[in-house]
Amino acid sequence: MIEAVGLTKRYGDKTAVDDLSFQVRPGMVTGFLGPNGSGKSTTMRMVLGLDTPTAGHVTVNGYPYRRLPNAPRHVGALLDAKAVHGGRDAYRHLLSIAQLSGIPAHRVDDVLQLVGLSEVAGRRTKGFSLGMGQRLGIAAALLGDPQVLLFDEPVNGLDPEGILWVRNLMKSLAAEGRTVFVSSHLMSEMALTADHLVVIARGRLLADMSVREFIAANSAGFARVRVPDTDEGQREKLTAALTAAGAQVLPEQDGAVRVTGLPLPRISDVAHEAGVRLWELSPHHASLEEAYMRLTQGMVDYRSTADPQIGMRPEPAPGREDGWDDEPGWSPPQQPVHASDRPTLTEDAR
Repeated sequence: MIEAVGLTKRYGDKTAVDDLSFQVRPGMVTGFLGPNGSGKSTTMRMVLGLDTPTAGHVTVNGYPYRRLPNAPRHVGALLDAKAVHGGRDAYRHLLSIAQLSGIPAHRVDDVLQLVGLSEVAGRRTKGFSLGMGQRLGIAAALLGDPQVLLFDEPVNGLDPEGILWVRNLMKSLAAEGRTVFVSSHLMSEMALTADHLVVIARGRLLADMSVREFIAANSAGFARVRVPDTDEGQREKLTAALTAAGAQVLPEQDGAVRVTGLPLPRISDVAHEAGVRLWELSPHHASLEEAYMRLTQGMVDYRSTADPQIGMRPEPAPGREDGWDDEPGWSPPQQPVHASDRPTLTEDAR
């Protein structure tokens, strides 16, 4: 397990990590998310003893990394796949790590086969593609058969087959009871890989909860409603009826409408009472990307003047008790959100 308590790192007058506390537990894949410059890489470097905290501490299985006996046998990490001597071939690169760490030489062949590099083991790494370099970095992390693993952008440069392989690898490592901590900017991949999330921005903790709880806590529910495309008057009639019933209705680009403020059964009843035939009535299930963008909006250091996300954000609606509301004037939380701070979801809400 990895545990950070009050972890802080300052470089002169710049605070890269600010009073950060979290746990990464064994038996699950924990995703580490945050905008560029949020302090993710600095945090991982402090976990591995590469940077010394200004305040606070971080331990791996109860010990600071530098006090772990034969640390490479306990912790494996991929932080920078380019940190390889280009003149060495893949086999000798891994063999040198094994010899320095007291790892049996046969593990080199094992991990080369595992990551699919056996056929190029004799090639110099300076000729490796970005994806091959990533695979070699993963092999180095697995060399000591460690119980704790840290990966920073492990699918960078990989093709779809390689991404699927990494996803399955992470899940299988966690299923073996290992601690797996993965930093990535690919929200779609994190949604498929991670069980738990630690989200930071500007060095501070924003959320520490399961993927499912994170999406539920940072997304607004709405219904997609569509009437026959050939009858424009039907859509206007439905919009008026739903508005009168207390809903908020927004047009979608594909001709459907987005409805908030009413549950699906009530929307159906209103349409029936208005004599409007529906072609579609479906709940919107927010993605991890939507939830992440909503939580971190306003915390990105560099943003284009024409933000394509602006039109995708739902308009706030008055709070309701029907489960289809948005919070008026919503803004990112000033205090970190933990899973324990959220009410337990009932079966209906799930």
